[in-house]
Amino acid sequence: MQSLQAVSLLVPDYDAAIAFYCGQLGWHLAEDIDQGSKRWVRILPPGADGRSGAASLILARAEGAQQRAAIGNQFGGRVGLFLATDDFARDHDAMLAQGVTFEEEPRHEPYGTVAVWRDPFGNRWDLIQLT
Repeated sequence: MQSLQAVSLLVPDYDAAIAFYCGQLGWHLAEDIDQGSKRWVRILPPGADGRSGAASLILARAEGAQQRAAIGNQFGGRVGLFLATDDFARDHDAMLAQGVTFEEEPRHEPYGTVAVWRDPFGNRWDLIQLT
């Protein structure tokens, strides 16, 4: 058996990313380990415990011009991250209340309810409740 354990996300600053994801969105800071010139920062969305098979997000501070240029464009302008929910309306409302920017109104697709949102660093996400 295999599962996706984590995805790395380039961010300009560890603490700004932690403040947004863990402060504003209520994610869980699972690990923040100082490694000298960098940190191992692993976060989990609400309800994930790190053992349930849910993938975690590794916040990676961009180093150098090439990585800094990729912040917010790691997926070539496409949605590249998908935040699944068991209650779309609850989480959509909560995110709006926290100032999250949605690019569109929720829409119903054959696979579920979805809306595209951006984090403060320009990364495009889907909030999605699968049918």
